[in-house]
Parts: sequence; C-alpha cells; structure tokens
Amino acid sequence: MKFLIPANSKKSMLIFGAFTTFDLILFASGIAITIVLLLIIAPNSLFTAILDLLPAVICSFLVLPVPNYHNIRVIIQELYRFYTVREKFIWKGWCVKDEFDESKQVHK
Repeated sequence: MKFLIPANSKKSMLIFGAFTTFDLILFASGIAITIVLLLIIAPNSLFTAILDLLPAVICSFLVLPVPNYHNIRVIIQELYRFYTVREKFIWKGWCVKDEFDESKQVHK
C-alpha cells in the first residue's frame, strides 16, 4: 500500500498560504516603524528617504517566500545553525547488508 501526500499539505496551516503569525507581526512592525520614521524624519534627500524606508524593505525581504524553504528568514536561521552547531553525521554508505531483498519481503 502506498500513500501519496500532496506537496502543499502544509500551506493550509499558513495565513494566506504563505505566512506564519510571526511573519505577519514582523512585516507589520517593519511597516509601522517606517511610518513613524516618515513622520519623524522628513525625506528631504535620497539618504533620508532610504533611511526611512529601510525597516519596511528589510522586513519585506525577510518574509519573502522562497521555494524549498519557507522564507528568507528561515534560510538565514538554517545557515546560522549549520555553521554554529556542531553535529556529527554518520554516513552509512551503500553496502551488501543494506540491500533490499525481495525474497524476504512478506506479501499480503
């Protein structure tokens, strides 16, 4: 008996099929900080305009969906974990003992 699991089965657990609650909070906080900065620092020059818009741009970049991962924030977390956490991976390889033997399989 074989079961087929759809590739997008986890999308139904996400908001709008792409975002977690934390992603939306992060995005909303970036937009809120940008609005406050636009009110406090008037964008008179290119530098101040970039400075005002930087929180929204950074938060939007972090929650940007990416294939094979959830978003950019998850990729950064995985890269950080890969380079900082010491893990030992034991490679078994392919050997005679691990081969699948059809004659020993029980048919129902």
